Amino acid sequence: MRKNNREFLIELFALLAITIVVHAIYTAVIRPRAEADMAVQQAAMLQDQGYVAPRSFWIVMKDWEQEACVILAAWAIVVMVMRSAATRRSRRLLERDYLHLPEGLRVLPEDSREYLRQVEALPPAEREQLLARSLHTALERFGATRSVQDASAAARNVCQMENERLDSELSMIRFVAWAIPAIGFIGTVRGIGDSLQQAHKAIEGDVSGVTAGLGVAFNSTLIALVLSIVVMFFMHQLQLLQERLVLDTENYVDDRLLRRLHVR
Repeated sequence: MRKNNREFLIELFALLAITIVVHAIYTAVIRPRAEADMAVQQAAMLQDQGYVAPRSFWIVMKDWEQEACVILAAWAIVVMVMRSAATRRSRRLLERDYLHLPEGLRVLPEDSREYLRQVEALPPAEREQLLARSLHTALERFGATRSVQDASAAARNVCQMENERLDSELSMIRFVAWAIPAIGFIGTVRGIGDSLQQAHKAIEGDVSGVTAGLGVAFNSTLIALVLSIVVMFFMHQLQLLQERLVLDTENYVDDRLLRRLHVR
């Protein structure tokens, strides 16, 4: 529970920090440059009726829907990078030999207590990892039931629960991946609504209000879809990394422990 609370506080602090930084960039850089580009384009249109304004990155990014999408996408990527780092740390433990069992040695139920002490003597940070918990559960069950099948089932149950826990922790990332296009759609609706409000001016020959509203609609959709694709890519990479950790842990326990268990 303490670990979960600590992770929640870190992720919350990351969200606040990213919000402050992104909003500062928008206030100091993106919106001033967008206003400058819009002023230049409007002046050029007044001088030349056939002028075609180039697409400006600053204008595309200037609206609050894009800002919200950038904040959510950046936060989701930071969270996934932190979880990826934690998964890689857990994976490095698979390179170690915790039980030091010589090749060909058989482990009897009476020997399980000795190897349990080796696992229990690990530092607290390592005891909390999936590999140590799987080894501990398998040895404990084998010593209690004297059954290799029960030990194998117990170890696999630990891995299965860990896989489900990791998958459930991705629920917030999935929500963000859904929320980003939704925010983009809000910008689309808002832009189209602004365009319709300026329709009477278009009839009179002034189409600037209509084009500005349509620009908001299309730009917000464009940025939201691009960021959603990026977030989904990182999420699938993280999910693949976590699934491989669970599978490799099962293989480690099978190869280093379960196949050496023996009942007289």
